[in-house]
Amino acid sequence: MPSPETFAQNVLDWFDQHGRKDLPWQHDTSPYRVWVSEIMLQQTQVKTVIPYFERFMAVFPNVQTLAAAPDDEVLHLWTGLGYYARARNLHKAAKRIANEASGQFPDTLEGLCDLPGIGRSTAGAILSIACGQRASILDGNVKRVLARYKRVAGWPGQSAVHQALWDIAEQFTPTERCADYTQAMMDLGATLCTRSSPECKKCPLADDCQALEHGDQPDYPGKKPRKVLPVKSTCFLIVRNGDRRGNLNTDNTIWLEKRPPSGIWGGLWCFPEIDEPAIAKARCLDLWSAEPASVEVQAAFRHTFSHYHLDITPVMVELNVTPHAVMEASGHLWYNLRHPPQIGLAAPVASLLAKLAGSARQTGPKTEY
Repeated sequence: MPSPETFAQNVLDWFDQHGRKDLPWQHDTSPYRVWVSEIMLQQTQVKTVIPYFERFMAVFPNVQTLAAAPDDEVLHLWTGLGYYARARNLHKAAKRIANEASGQFPDTLEGLCDLPGIGRSTAGAILSIACGQRASILDGNVKRVLARYKRVAGWPGQSAVHQALWDIAEQFTPTERCADYTQAMMDLGATLCTRSSPECKKCPLADDCQALEHGDQPDYPGKKPRKVLPVKSTCFLIVRNGDRRGNLNTDNTIWLEKRPPSGIWGGLWCFPEIDEPAIAKARCLDLWSAEPASVEVQAAFRHTFSHYHLDITPVMVELNVTPHAVMEASGHLWYNLRHPPQIGLAAPVASLLAKLAGSARQTGPKTEY
């Protein structure tokens, strides 16, 4: 087995020839840009993150602008990226850095890990890539490379396995060219040592990879024990605003409510939820003292979270009232399909609103003669 220095040099030699060097966050490198990219890249592929990162940087070029932004603007730019707690923690951390540290990022592992949403691996990436410090990382890609190389058995979610991989990561991290080494290890896992069909013949570590020697690369790292996800259900009450003659108003507005800051879709705008379609009429009476002109129950669809499935039944309702007769309240708004506001939307809500907006463009407003 080669020395840690030889391991690192093999990785760096490969990176010099084949590594990715033109990703958006590799330009104008700063702790802020690396931090945002690392948070976005958690459980998300590079090709998905790139356009989100570029839009985010265009609006929030530094930690001060992010800290000063309203929650809705941050969540709006995150809509579709998922795992919204990342965005909320990013915003909280930005406020702390801007307000308590004059915009200066901590330059120690402990200081970074004290910020919301930053763990040991993310802190290591910031320190190594942006600050040039010797700091190790252990994201999903690096876990896979090291688990195969050393043939570390077991699921990395288990504390003993996790610690064993951290020990290896610390052992192999070089003192020179830490930024390149960090990027190289992530690139190896993302481009060669992939979950399925790894390209071992191209890997700079192939000569000494224990999993390759035994021909059992797919067994490493160990998989999370399978668990049957429970299924929950809800109904989305999708209320369109109309006039007293039953015609949809020309603004094509949809009622939305802002969810609590914590929990599922925390801080995002969603349709009201009801337990069953039969209570749609009662909910409209409670909210607006108005009966719906029509109620249409649509086919259910499934949205899957990491810990359960959610079967959602859209219930389309038209209100038989004039727009000015239905007032907005705090935490509620009429979402204009033709001129949508920039707010954070839960993924299934954004999808349904897009379909409604497309339908509105095709049909246009009704005309009375």
